[in-house]
Amino acid sequence: MLNKVICVRCPRSCVISVLIEEDTIKSIEGYGCRLGLEYAKEEITNPKRTVCSTVRIIGGRYPRLPVRTSEPVPKEKIKEVINQLKGLTVKAPVRRGDVILRNVVGTGADIIAEMDVEETS
Repeated sequence: MLNKVICVRCPRSCVISVLIEEDTIKSIEGYGCRLGLEYAKEEITNPKRTVCSTVRIIGGRYPRLPVRTSEPVPKEKIKEVINQLKGLTVKAPVRRGDVILRNVVGTGADIIAEMDVEETS
């Protein structure tokens, strides 16, 4: 089976062809740099994404705090990550980069705050 992957690791946006036979990568063509080759292999064998969402915050100026994973997580874990964030509530004040939740769903990635939220009085 021939798969096409568009690399997002550099501005070239190479269209990479990956030939897979019997669950094994047989050839990779069309990449313009080492990053493209690594991206194509990862995208075919274990695709990952950074998850961005919001969680409820108490005592802050805004009702929701934007958060994201500290590193990409496997695509098959994204729904579990979102489900765990649904019930999560934090208390203001929060600083950008604060770890809100460690090792979300056993991925090794943390959930971190994406903005400062001061406590309101």
